[in-house]
Amino acid sequence: MPRHAASIAEEEINRFSQHAEDWWNPEGAFRPLHRLNPVRMEYVRDRACAHFGRDAGKPGALKNLKILDVGCGGGLLAEPLARLGGAVTGIDASENTIFVATRHAKKSGLAIDYRVAGVEKLAKKKTRYDLITALEVIEHVADVDSFVASLTALLKPNGLLIMSTLNRTPKSFLLGIVAAEYILRWIPCGTHEWKKFVRPSELARRLAANGLRVDNLTGLVFNPLRNEFELQAGDLDVNYMAAFSSPLVAGEGASSRKKPPHQENLSELRKSYVR
Repeated sequence: MPRHAASIAEEEINRFSQHAEDWWNPEGAFRPLHRLNPVRMEYVRDRACAHFGRDAGKPGALKNLKILDVGCGGGLLAEPLARLGGAVTGIDASENTIFVATRHAKKSGLAIDYRVAGVEKLAKKKTRYDLITALEVIEHVADVDSFVASLTALLKPNGLLIMSTLNRTPKSFLLGIVAAEYILRWIPCGTHEWKKFVRPSELARRLAANGLRVDNLTGLVFNPLRNEFELQAGDLDVNYMAAFSSPLVAGEGASSRKKPPHQENLSELRKSYVR
């Protein structure tokens, strides 16, 4: 399939396509994502419920929300989002990956709309989404500005965008690349390029330039004692998650806006990450 979207990096797509059949193997090439997924899903669910005024503890907490999972891979996030009642569309530029995701969703009895597409292509259509997730994607795109602009264009007024990536710090180089790829062998060597990691301040500025505001920043930290990842608001040094919201359209009253989430982590943006 020819791909002309500015944000799609062919070498990245080819690398992930080679491991497409491994997406649902918890001990395979995507082992770290399997370990990250429970805490990622907790963050997405809780931020979405806070933003849209839902009860995170109830089944079907995301019912009737139109959700787009960008860079969906094999469906590790899309499937639990669908189980929470969301009307989920998953896009990925890899045909092999979308084939695996579609096959697994069918076996799981889940109706997920998977498509081989980039965000630029989808943004040209009229469909817009309440909730967009783009987890561990931005560090793999060719054109960050095009990617961010397209994500913003796909979001409904008062919508929520949730992203996760790696901070560009010396610590992230040591843990995210040297340790994860070359020592622990959690992921294939060459998966990440440190210079493409994005600082929280850089991400926030790009989203602000497209009209979105930062609602939350939270670190994702590996706890070796528990052998699992956990959310930690004060540590954005390596992995972090961020929630951004779009404004209401002109003419809508303030009363129609859901109460925004607490902005308890925004002070992190004003620290050394601004360098």
